[in-house]
Amino acid sequence: MTPPATVTLMRGGLYLGRAVYDRYFAALDTIVLLRRDRDLLIMPVRHAAAGGYLLKLRNAAGDRVVNAPDFFRAQGLDDEAQREFTVDWDSQRAALIARDAF
Repeated sequence: MTPPATVTLMRGGLYLGRAVYDRYFAALDTIVLLRRDRDLLIMPVRHAAAGGYLLKLRNAAGDRVVNAPDFFRAQGLDDEAQREFTVDWDSQRAALIARDAF
């Protein structure tokens, strides 16, 4: 069983540590963020032309950040919101899920 992973929402950005990035999004530059009921879905995008948010390199350790203040504002979370979410992979949805994020 895989240990629980976390992502952090801070200043309108979603922060992913290198271990989370490597496990679920290795070699990808783009993800899609979706809200399904109370859950946040973080979905890999295999073709950059499909759109989505860029996974920007944050530091030399390989951590990533997705700047998405527009998405989080639309969900009622302002730029000052700071939260840590436990996430797990849902193979049926092909997404990393933060349950009850909203």
